[in-house]
Amino acid sequence: MLKVAVMVSGGGTNLQAIIDAVSSQRITNTELVAVISNNQGAYALERAKKAGIKDIVVSPKDFESREAFNHALVETVDSLGIDLIVLAGYLVVIPPEMIEKYENKIINIHPSLIPAFCGTGFYGLKVHEAALERGVKVVGATVHFVDKGTDTGPILLQKAVAVQEGDTPKVLQQRVMEQAEWILLPQAIDMIANGKVVVVDNKVVIKK
Repeated sequence: MLKVAVMVSGGGTNLQAIIDAVSSQRITNTELVAVISNNQGAYALERAKKAGIKDIVVSPKDFESREAFNHALVETVDSLGIDLIVLAGYLVVIPPEMIEKYENKIINIHPSLIPAFCGTGFYGLKVHEAALERGVKVVGATVHFVDKGTDTGPILLQKAVAVQEGDTPKVLQQRVMEQAEWILLPQAIDMIANGKVVVVDNKVVIKK
């Protein structure tokens, strides 16, 4: 049984997609152990409570230094005994110590087809604003393992979504969530839970 913690800063729509997929058995062999947020007011915490999942807040605001916060975050994650960390709209930099300790055990969802529109400064609506400004015809989402770079870890899954005439960043964001993010993230967790994914030489190998 894969023990999973989901880390999220905001509303938690990707979290909800994961919760729904576990309850409908689209994700198998998986237990959602905890939802961790840096934001006391995140609606994701309500989603966790409703689903009977432990909700935890570790906020940088509650610590004197970033080092103290990082230490507390790593200690919190360590205490849960988990096998996989899922970043689902988590807007805090993950401590290097945690990335080392949980190598190839942290995945992230990014709302673009990496390497397009990714890296420092590209998150949330900013990704979709940049895509529309550039005039691309196809966008999408990527699930990747987390390394010490920003959006640079091994790519696990990608799905393309068409840009439509008259799209605004918000409309495009919603379509990418519905047609890519909410599908890919559950799929990735299920693949990992069932031993179908290995990372070799910084590339993902998917077993049949």
